[in-house]
Amino acid sequence: MVNGRRPRVIRTQGFGHGTPEPAAEETVEAETAVEPDVVTGPIETGPVRVSPGAKVSMLPLPGVVNALRKEPVQEPAKEPAREPVKAAAPRPGATVLAFPEPPARRRRRRALIGVAGVVVVVAIVMALAMFSPVLAVKTITVDGNKLATEKSLQAVLSPLLNKPLPQVTLADVEALLKPVPQVKSVTMEARPPSTLLVHMVERVPVALLKNGNGYLLVDQDGVQLGTTKDPSKVPLPLIDGGTAAIGKATFHAMTAVLATLPKSVLSQLANASAKSPDAVQLKLNDGKTIIWGNASDMELKAQVLDALINAPAPAPVAGQPDPPPVNVYDVSAPRHPVTR
Repeated sequence: MVNGRRPRVIRTQGFGHGTPEPAAEETVEAETAVEPDVVTGPIETGPVRVSPGAKVSMLPLPGVVNALRKEPVQEPAKEPAREPVKAAAPRPGATVLAFPEPPARRRRRRALIGVAGVVVVVAIVMALAMFSPVLAVKTITVDGNKLATEKSLQAVLSPLLNKPLPQVTLADVEALLKPVPQVKSVTMEARPPSTLLVHMVERVPVALLKNGNGYLLVDQDGVQLGTTKDPSKVPLPLIDGGTAAIGKATFHAMTAVLATLPKSVLSQLANASAKSPDAVQLKLNDGKTIIWGNASDMELKAQVLDALINAPAPAPVAGQPDPPPVNVYDVSAPRHPVTR
């Protein structure tokens, strides 16, 4: 008996004549009236008696068949990633709640909009200024020039005319004035709408050099700044040696001394000479000699010499002879000057 029910026994007979009848085969089918959906626990079966040689077939439940076949259990298919759910558009007539924007965020947004507007306006103004013909250079004014003539400077700076004033740079002006030897340095000033002002610092001539039938005006570096045929019209001392002296150590020693002297002393000098860079001597127009020495204490020597030359003559004393005239000013040791 299986699960409380008696098994059915099916007997089969052999066929054929003269053949011994084989043993009856019995097939036992276990029947069960339990439905798969109703079974909630394991099925228990008792012992079944089967005749020798009988075939027994069991009809278990579908769940048990699958277990006996040892079929692999299929894992459930993975669901694809779900896209984020988009908020549905409000239906017509539906009520939508709008929350007020925080004041700090509103102020920050307004400030950003304001700054962006200012940047755009400034960019437009700069673009118009950089390329507008209204600001083109029409007038160039030069000041500070004494050696270089106005006409020559205007001719050199003429390429800047009709160029937009904001596009003119100091490098442009310096490049145009570089070939002019009298110019030492320049600065510029733009005066809208169309005027360019160039401030010029010229090299200072400190001596004259004999050059054939004329004389050259040179500065401390030996740069030739001009010419003259009458040295008496130029209040500068004459350096011995002519143009051949340019570049020598004695030349630089003499011009360094002349560049240090104040104009009140320089205008009274007749000539300058030097046997070596440490033995510079100057000669005044009245024939007096100045012993300068080497290049040490240049500023102090210049101050002492200026005081000695421009000092008032001592008043005569009754009953005493007049002091002898000064013919030599020795400032080689400026803290202990000597006159004789």
